Amino acid sequence: MTSPRWAFAFFAALLALVGAVVGVETVRIVGDALERPGIPAFYAQPDGAADGDPGTLVKADELLGAPFAARAWRLMYRSTDANGEPVVVTGILVVPLGVAPAGGRTVVSWAHPTTGAAPDCAPSYGFDPFIGIEGLRFLLDRGFAVVATDYAGMGTDGPDSYLVGATEGNGVLDAVRAAQAIPEARASDRVVLWGHSQGGQAALFAAERAAQYAPELDILAVAVAAPAADLTALLSAHLDDIQGVTIGSYAFTAFAEVYRDTVPGVVLADVLTPQALEIVPTMNRLCLLTNIPELHRIGEPLVGDFTRVDPTTTEPWKSLLERNSAGSTPFDAPLFIAQGLADELVDADDTTGFAGHEASLGMDVTYHEIPFANHGTVAYFSLPGMLRWLDGVVAR
Repeated sequence: MTSPRWAFAFFAALLALVGAVVGVETVRIVGDALERPGIPAFYAQPDGAADGDPGTLVKADELLGAPFAARAWRLMYRSTDANGEPVVVTGILVVPLGVAPAGGRTVVSWAHPTTGAAPDCAPSYGFDPFIGIEGLRFLLDRGFAVVATDYAGMGTDGPDSYLVGATEGNGVLDAVRAAQAIPEARASDRVVLWGHSQGGQAALFAAERAAQYAPELDILAVAVAAPAADLTALLSAHLDDIQGVTIGSYAFTAFAEVYRDTVPGVVLADVLTPQALEIVPTMNRLCLLTNIPELHRIGEPLVGDFTRVDPTTTEPWKSLLERNSAGSTPFDAPLFIAQGLADELVDADDTTGFAGHEASLGMDVTYHEIPFANHGTVAYFSLPGMLRWLDGVVAR
């Protein structure tokens, strides 16, 4: 039988722990709230902001509301888009407190899932900008610095980058270079790429491009959860549902903006119906996570009447989907892929096929299927396996 004294001590300790956690979270949230009024000014680009080498800082602000036992900065840095043009990108850097290793901290470059396409949909712009970095606490506890890009065109003015693999991948890599420009971060050239959904595509493109685009970076490992790796398969599966309308609103707008001057025939009116053209500007102004009911209200009447042609079989859209699908270039770093079998967006068979394709290129692939995980939860449910795998890879 449990003694009253022991029970009292247990509950007192539990209450103290809960109180400490609440206190830490309160400090972080209050700090974030205090910074809110000045945040819009940070995202205004100075004149000539894009002038400079990729990965160099435009500006950085240390944040009051950092996670527990960590320091954090909001970053604005330079990168390059899919057409080779300079762009400005924003993001967040978080580093654990304490002394960094002699060679500096390994950097995890996080690539986020879809949050929207408008500038104010940038994760670093939102309230509590750390909450969407999946596995952040575990990564900080391992001593990693964690940098999280917003992607070009989000946070600050710039060309749209939604599912534009080269632009996203460059931004993921240049975020590491920007982190290295913060002296207190002690960020090294050792890099882990980690992404979910759209971010999985971005991380894969970063890995494929790193040897040429950022050869000084040592890509130790690449981990992705439910990656949007095969855009042809993704769009084909959802052309006639609300997910296809939402993804298509973001993606076709981005492709039309990015490729209209370099790829003949990229005209939005050639792929979307007149009714779709009317709603797309509104859809693109709405951030995904905070506006799902409104996106569905606007988009559902267009289900089955969104595209004029099948973009997966009609040029130039067919080639653009293929160009922005991962898997064209093998890389040396080991690859971890997680897929939920209850995923309602990225089909498990497509991810299984992608994992097999990467392995056929001679790559070191670890593939985890998670029976109960859906698209929104797969990255979190993959963390135990991913972190065990990562511990082994980094220790090599």
